[in-house]
Amino acid sequence: MNTTPLSSRSPRPAAPWWSRPGLGYKHGKLHFAGHALAPLARRNGTPLYLYDAARVTDNLLRLRAALAARDLPFRVFYAMKSNRYPPLLRALRRLGTCGVDTCSPAEVARARACGFAADNISFTGTALSDADLAALLRHDGLVLNLDSLHDIARVGALAPGRQIGLRINPGLGIGYRRNRLLRYAGGRGTKFGIHREQFPAALRLARRHGLVVEGLHFHTGCGYLTPQLPVLAEIFSACQPFVAQVARMRYVNLGGGLGIPLIASDRPLDLSAWSALVAQQFGGRGFEIWCEPGDYLVKDAGVLLLEVNTVERKGRTLYAGVNGGFQLHIEPAFYELPLVPVPVRAAAPSARVRPTTIAGHINEALDLLHRDALLPPLANGDLLAFLNAGGYGASMASNHCMRGAFRELLLSP
Repeated sequence: MNTTPLSSRSPRPAAPWWSRPGLGYKHGKLHFAGHALAPLARRNGTPLYLYDAARVTDNLLRLRAALAARDLPFRVFYAMKSNRYPPLLRALRRLGTCGVDTCSPAEVARARACGFAADNISFTGTALSDADLAALLRHDGLVLNLDSLHDIARVGALAPGRQIGLRINPGLGIGYRRNRLLRYAGGRGTKFGIHREQFPAALRLARRHGLVVEGLHFHTGCGYLTPQLPVLAEIFSACQPFVAQVARMRYVNLGGGLGIPLIASDRPLDLSAWSALVAQQFGGRGFEIWCEPGDYLVKDAGVLLLEVNTVERKGRTLYAGVNGGFQLHIEPAFYELPLVPVPVRAAAPSARVRPTTIAGHINEALDLLHRDALLPPLANGDLLAFLNAGGYGASMASNHCMRGAFRELLLSP
């Protein structure tokens, strides 16, 4: 029994900004999805990706609830390009509450192998070859969104009378904290979608081949949070002239792009405000609202475990080298997105943090996973968990410098 007077007890330290159910320290050891991370690293080695099945489910249910609260007819398609790990796909299939968004014939084949029916798969790609189209058209019922006049003509020649969707480009882009690297439309222009001035020609071309335009698709950026919702409202408004030209439309696909907090000053996306905006712009029109979240479902449901192998000050910078780099998770180098490192073993309360730059083991100057992270003293053999690694990590990994080996595990509580 603790007899220390309440006034003299040490206050309980505040939880770190990144902690949440399923992620945090217990008895000085970092736990994730109900598992201590250090034993998992010992058993499986590093580099090691870990995914929290319960967190993915929670994220999906939260998004569905926001749309259901607006009394909208809707469907959710998980964007496989963010994470294509088969056990994760099979777990989503067992839930039975979402389909899959794909962007290559191989992704369609993987979705089918993981149990998704063709009519529960949406495909949207760009720069498609004849072989791509032939492979896609073998899947009866596949939702096929076409990106160009060229593709409309080719599909019309190969499969006249087929139902199609059209990917449009509303001329505006959106991204995490105005990150220009994450915009799929706007600015100097992008390769994606049918532009407004092309759209009448696209509809005429579809009619000429007997193709039935059943839906519109647009995806204009990634990682937006509540402060970017006014831009999203402008994008939705810019899509209205396209919508007005399609009769008997079955769906409008909003794409993905919903973001999550990546740094301490970020706040979660206000799904109530987001769904209200969706309902205001597209509700009550007689068609379904589709969306394709990727990162929103899996990014904060994944961590990447790496081991420290070098600690050394060079010039004014303290570097901690680890046994992984941008070949395993390219976002810090490619998109300038933060990948937050957290020690697997909690530091002593008296430990002083210091700016530490985490350097990967790839022989390239860009291979820095995080600059000036405030970390306690590190030593060789220490483990770091890089948070928000569940999306666009393993799926974009390469074998650069022949250092591409890693493992993945899906964890259940």
